Amino acid sequence: MPEYHNDGADALPASKSQRKRDMDALQDIGRALTELPAAKLKKMNLDDGLLVALLDFQRISANGAKRRQLQYIGKLMRDIDPEPIEQQLAALRGDSSAHTRWLHLLERWRERLVEDDSHVQQLINDFPQLDVQQLRTMVRNARKEREESKPPKANRQLFQLLKELIPEQGKPANSGDEQDDTQDE
Repeated sequence: MPEYHNDGADALPASKSQRKRDMDALQDIGRALTELPAAKLKKMNLDDGLLVALLDFQRISANGAKRRQLQYIGKLMRDIDPEPIEQQLAALRGDSSAHTRWLHLLERWRERLVEDDSHVQQLINDFPQLDVQQLRTMVRNARKEREESKPPKANRQLFQLLKELIPEQGKPANSGDEQDDTQDE
């Protein structure tokens, strides 16, 4: 009589239905990537073959060819780890809690800088490469705008400076995302 061992779910291969769901999920991630502009795709550190396939997809106009290319993108995604790509997509959509925490950190820094000069000095000490004169000018202008109830132009400029200065966790500093469509207030 054969002996059967139940070592848990890890011992059983995934069912055909589960493999299909997994492939559909990868294809959905690929579909989300196809909707991004080429410049953002190039910044995402994607596999070269996947990047070429995504850029090719954007040039294709025939529906049948687009469907086949999307299936090919899904096939390429089987060989790479989708987790970092999902995190970057979530950050671009604003769904990422880490991205939200980073934006809140930047907002707190901006508020502290406008409220008190000791925080300006602390930022200068923490980031010696910072243009001190530019920072002090932006802070002064932001304070003046607040006092006169003017539109927050300098406040936004100060936020953009902080965004360039303080890198988001998991991304290099000065990654060139200054023009992304995240809210700065």
